Amino acid sequence: MSQLKPKLFSVMKTYTKHQFLKDIIAGIIVAIIALPLSIALAIASGVAPEKGLYTAIVGGFLISFLGGSRVQIAGPTGAFMIIVLGIVNTYGFDGLVIATFMGGLFMIVLGLVKMGSVVKFIPYPIITGFTSGIALVIFSSQINDFFGMNIQNLSGQFSNKWLQYFSNITQIDLMTVCIGALSLFIIIFWPKINKRIPGTLIAILVSSFLVFFLHLDVATIGSTYGELPSSLPVPHIPNITFDQIRLLIEPAFVIAFLGSVESLLSAVVSDGMIGSRHRSNMELVAQGIGNIGSSLVGGIPVTGAIARTVANIKNGGRTPIAGMVHSITLLLILVSLMPLVSHIPLSSLAAVLFVVAYNMSEWREFKTLLKSPLPDTFVLLTTFFLTVFVDLVVAIEVGLVLSMFLFMKRMSDVSDVSIKKLDFAEETQQEILNGTSSILKEPIELRGVQMYQINGPFFFGAANKFIEAINNVNHGIEYLIIGMKHVPAMDATAIHYFKSSIKICESKKITLLVTGIKAQPKEALVKAGVMKSIDHHTFQTIEDAIKFIKQMRINQ
Repeated sequence: MSQLKPKLFSVMKTYTKHQFLKDIIAGIIVAIIALPLSIALAIASGVAPEKGLYTAIVGGFLISFLGGSRVQIAGPTGAFMIIVLGIVNTYGFDGLVIATFMGGLFMIVLGLVKMGSVVKFIPYPIITGFTSGIALVIFSSQINDFFGMNIQNLSGQFSNKWLQYFSNITQIDLMTVCIGALSLFIIIFWPKINKRIPGTLIAILVSSFLVFFLHLDVATIGSTYGELPSSLPVPHIPNITFDQIRLLIEPAFVIAFLGSVESLLSAVVSDGMIGSRHRSNMELVAQGIGNIGSSLVGGIPVTGAIARTVANIKNGGRTPIAGMVHSITLLLILVSLMPLVSHIPLSSLAAVLFVVAYNMSEWREFKTLLKSPLPDTFVLLTTFFLTVFVDLVVAIEVGLVLSMFLFMKRMSDVSDVSIKKLDFAEETQQEILNGTSSILKEPIELRGVQMYQINGPFFFGAANKFIEAINNVNHGIEYLIIGMKHVPAMDATAIHYFKSSIKICESKKITLLVTGIKAQPKEALVKAGVMKSIDHHTFQTIEDAIKFIKQMRINQ
């Protein structure tokens, strides 16, 4: 049960006042970083600014309190922007709340059935493909605010959006661009002056100060979205119907998938930085509870945020207390400073998201993957372009299907599950069997004996080769040896073909012998009722099978 025990309960056994102080400082700094990001990501996702804060406060607190990582910081992330925007545009905000709630339930189930390690095995080209695609979509979505074009009803389609930008290029507002460019400059170069104070905070403060005191005609959060609420809403359980479940199950699955992958990737990165080991199944359960909590207060999907988690570590955070302090600090900002938040220019938030998009793009990894084998490159580019031009859901589905087919092809080809034919009737018997058998040095007549060696997992991708080889057994063969020493596992399709091979041998009056069968294949054959047909013809080694053949011929 340790896998389903929150990390907080373990670290508190050796907690000290010194670490408590470090966690408080780290939590406050991370909250300052998270404030503009949470607001900007909410706006970019097509929801009200405060929804991002609700997400970081409620979802972030629950995930830190119950999570399986010591240092994970959770909140809204750029990876969810495209899927959230799509759900809101298609099903409305109520649809997003229900999809987030359902996605949280899916994640809890994944954790309870111990799937925490399985979701880590998502092919890297898929992750890089959709992450890079999301980065490009985020960048594209911020052009309107950064340049002050004030385009109404901006298209959600990537190509149409850029057509609108080019057709409205004369509407660019110079003052808005200057504020955005100044913010971008500060974010990029401020770390050269001071690495402890976040550059995003300085950029937001400077730009807001200039717009407010110089009375600049630049769009702000307040001028666009009106007065922002200064408290958390009362939790509300969504009214879920069967029709809504049917419509939203696909986006809910994507929320669970993205949340699981991103949070576990963040946890793995943080483990390497602090020399710890997270509890993946407990982390998934906590992520699910966090998403349910976020949906109940009208928030958006929440997951582990790599950048904020790294910032937490670099500022001394080493326990979940830091993440909880981060959420509490954002709550205090919500109830006391929201009137000031309304003065933040939208172009400054666009600059923040430009940097987020650049950091998400993983362009170096993308460039490296382009040099990978052609099938991997195809999966990468397919996932990338589908994310940008079609839909993230479609991109992930197609990417996974392509990767599975690629895996099966490689297992069939590279793992050499193909049948290796060894003919004992040849004069070079010892050479064929690598000279390992002392019994083969005896002058034994082995005419009418043939062997097929299976190498690698015996599964549906290669089972047809096996049955083809059985059908092509040479005329006059009396004994057929199936070598399974190099078969670590077999599936239902392989078992079916194995049954068929027994019947084929019986019809041709061939005695079937099996050697070197391992635990998993043997157990699978026992459960399928196949072992009783070959139980007396199963041997540990080829030598034992040959002894049996020799004895049978002597008895004849």
